[in-house]
Amino acid sequence: QVQLVESGGGLVQAGGSLTLSCAASGSIFGIKAMTWHRQAPGKQRELVAHITTGGSTYYADSVKGRFTIPRDNAKNTVYLQMNSLKPEDTAVYYCYAEVTVQAMEHVSYAYWGQGTQVTVSS
Repeated sequence: QVQLVESGGGLVQAGGSLTLSCAASGSIFGIKAMTWHRQAPGKQRELVAHITTGGSTYYADSVKGRFTIPRDNAKNTVYLQMNSLKPEDTAVYYCYAEVTVQAMEHVSYAYWGQGTQVTVSS
C-alpha cells in the first residue's frame, strides 16, 4: 500500500509565503512523477505544478513565477513553495503521484493525497 501525506496548509495574508509538503510512503520502487492540484469553491480542480523523475517541471500560468516545486528524493517528498500569495490562491491543495511498486516495477499506479486547505486573506 502506498500513501501520500500532505502538510503545511493554513492561513496567510496576501503577499505572504507558505510551503506545502507531500511525503510518499509504502513499498515504492520509484516515483515517476508528482503533481500539485487545487480546487477552489465553485471551481474545477486544476493542475498547479508538476515534476518528473528527470527533474522537468511545469507550472500553470496563474502561478508561474510565484510557485516552485522542489523535491527531496531521499525522503520521497515533494514541496510546493508558494510566494506572493493572492486571495485567488485560496483552495484545497492535493498532491498526486505516479509510482512503481516493489516486485511490480513494470506497472505504474496513481495515488492522491488527502488535501490541505490554504486560505489567503486580503
